[in-house]
Amino acid sequence: MFDALQTMLTDKLGPLGPLYVVGLLGIGLILAVLPQMMKRQPEPFEKLKAMRQPAVELKKGQTLRRGDKVDKLQKFSAFLEPQDVETMTAARLRMVRAGYTNKNAVRMFHFAQFALGIGLLLIGLIYTIIVGQTAEVTTQFKIMATLGPGAAGYYLPQYWVTRRIGERQKQIIQGFPDALDLMLVCIEAGQSLDQSINRMARETRMGYPALADELDIVSHEVKAGKERVTVLKDMAERVNVPDVSSFVTTLVQSATYGTSIAEALRVYSSEMRDKRVMRAEEKANTLPTKLTLGTMLFTVPPLMIILIGPSVMGIQKMLSMGSN
Repeated sequence: MFDALQTMLTDKLGPLGPLYVVGLLGIGLILAVLPQMMKRQPEPFEKLKAMRQPAVELKKGQTLRRGDKVDKLQKFSAFLEPQDVETMTAARLRMVRAGYTNKNAVRMFHFAQFALGIGLLLIGLIYTIIVGQTAEVTTQFKIMATLGPGAAGYYLPQYWVTRRIGERQKQIIQGFPDALDLMLVCIEAGQSLDQSINRMARETRMGYPALADELDIVSHEVKAGKERVTVLKDMAERVNVPDVSSFVTTLVQSATYGTSIAEALRVYSSEMRDKRVMRAEEKANTLPTKLTLGTMLFTVPPLMIILIGPSVMGIQKMLSMGSN
């Protein structure tokens, strides 16, 4: 019976037909068992906490409003989130640096990896089966067409987050000197540091939204009662930009030693302007090196044709005349 089944699958799906069927059965079993494995059981402490909460009497038809929406992936958190505290902290910090500040950002990231990986793997498997029925393909092509999309779907969220982090850091670096100049003007005009940060967030919103978001977070945390030094250090850790870290160190030292914040900002903003000019000069100096490859590809071959072409044609004519 197994020999007949193997022969039928080989005739219909090709030499790797039994392997395709086994793979589909394995994926089906994983998808069937996965919800049971990911089902999160309520912890005893959570039950006790729920029992100790006072009951709220509601009128008929009245519902209890909640500040957050119900997260449908909450029951899969044991599977979609790292269970190690250090790993979870690093993952959250990475998502915050990418601009995703929601509490379920890590969960959504891992869910996107899982969904895209499995989905594109199935698409690649279906494509391989269809191509194998219509044409003769090699085993290497089948493996690449099946596993390639799955690997691409798994690493696509990582590439997206890494790209978002780079774009936000670049945006913050570009807008930070202008924000410092505005902050210096506000402080010299008599505004406090908190008011200056609020003004910076409003004015930089149009051109540099990433920097404005970080300044808004600083303003809200200070209003909530958090210590200003801790808030600034947290911003430097979130942003992970050396200029911002130096700025935070300058403010902390100014507040510690009692020096004038305006004087420290005047010196530091001047350094930031000079640093921005140096970055522009560095890019301008690397431009000729980047253009060398294009020059070699699009200039040298036509030049060689113009210089050597007539000589080659003359040699061919002389050889043809000599043969005649």
